[in-house]
Amino acid sequence: MPSDPSDQAVERVLRGLYSVVLYALVPVTVYHLIWRGFRQREYFLRWNERYAVYDEPPRRQGTLWVHAVSVGEVNAAAPLVNALRALRPDLRLLVTTITPTGSARVRALWGEAVEHVYLPYDLPGAVRRFLKHFRPHLALVMETELWPNLLLGCRDGGVPAYIVNARLSERSLRGYRVLSALVSRALDTVRRVLAQSQADADRFVRLGAPAARTLVIGNLKYDIPMDDAWPAFASAFREHSGMRPAWIAASTHPEEETAVIAIHKRLRVHWPQLLLLWAPRHPERFKAVMQQSVAAGWRVSTRRLTQWPDRDDAVFVIDTLGELMPFYGCAQVAFVGGSLQDIGGHNLLEPAAVGTAIVTGPHLHNFSDIAAQLAGAGALLVGADGDAVGADIERLLEDPARRAAMVAAGRALVSKGRGALGRTLAAIHSDLPAAPR
Repeated sequence: MPSDPSDQAVERVLRGLYSVVLYALVPVTVYHLIWRGFRQREYFLRWNERYAVYDEPPRRQGTLWVHAVSVGEVNAAAPLVNALRALRPDLRLLVTTITPTGSARVRALWGEAVEHVYLPYDLPGAVRRFLKHFRPHLALVMETELWPNLLLGCRDGGVPAYIVNARLSERSLRGYRVLSALVSRALDTVRRVLAQSQADADRFVRLGAPAARTLVIGNLKYDIPMDDAWPAFASAFREHSGMRPAWIAASTHPEEETAVIAIHKRLRVHWPQLLLLWAPRHPERFKAVMQQSVAAGWRVSTRRLTQWPDRDDAVFVIDTLGELMPFYGCAQVAFVGGSLQDIGGHNLLEPAAVGTAIVTGPHLHNFSDIAAQLAGAGALLVGADGDAVGADIERLLEDPARRAAMVAAGRALVSKGRGALGRTLAAIHSDLPAAPR
């Protein structure tokens, strides 16, 4: 707790007001789960975890706890989780998420080798039950999950907490300022903020993180593990689909779907055999994009239905999770979504690491530093709108030499950026429990 009694009183008032509002919003959380459940049935399940109500007794031994909100954060955390499993096989690992897609990704990566539950809502009682049940030795919170009761609860329970792979956009900074008095106190309890870039570190300090404990570590996403099986995957893809050009629309959102359809129509005028690989961001959109593609007059297949596209398919919907990177390796050009719609973009390093030329829309505030580096290196084209994105994809399909130059630049940038994993492990090492002798 703060040492100054007056500051303690201010914290209690701020925390109390914040918590009263959250408790008043509990009915809204129930409505939200029901509303999302009609779109993705997994939201109807495991409500007890959302409120930290567990059937089994509390753990006798503590855990290493990593929180990653959804698929992107789970993928970013994967090198760290794998390294911790190798470094400390004696310790139990808990990975929490908020979304069902994040949950599915955890199970796809590690099965039952790690524990997994949903992180509860930031209600004081739920946070206390969660911490009491799992007794974490260490909390590693990925990227931008700044929940005041959670971080303050870690302090009160003696759990050292780190913000790992920390990023904070200007937009998020403005959003947190509504609760800045409380969030700054929560950040003051964190052992260290391990920021992706200097700009992220500066924004965390402006929000209230102590400058002396805010370090620029780099981005864990650069430490992407590469799978030796991916070349064979791409070879099997070409064997079924034929030696024809393909582009991929990855992590798209609903308002971008019309643009994807329009781009593919435009491109197929010049390349009638062109194949679109389409991976919507959220599973509830799998069926919708398939139906839109059929309505456009194209032959469509899906990963679950046929496993591979054949030579007559115009669109192949990737309706599975965890296979985006090998499918990047099957395309000549990648459009990364969340960038035509004002979402803020998605992971640009995955296609760069695999070796695919990249095009995005203009909304990249969640990945502004990475986007700037890729664009500066000549590995990324940014279109102002759907028409511009389509024109960029068309130019790249026409120009193998330019694609090759972009691929080389992207791979070089990813290779140069590696190392955040080692720096992160070094930064947290002093708070890992002693290893058994």
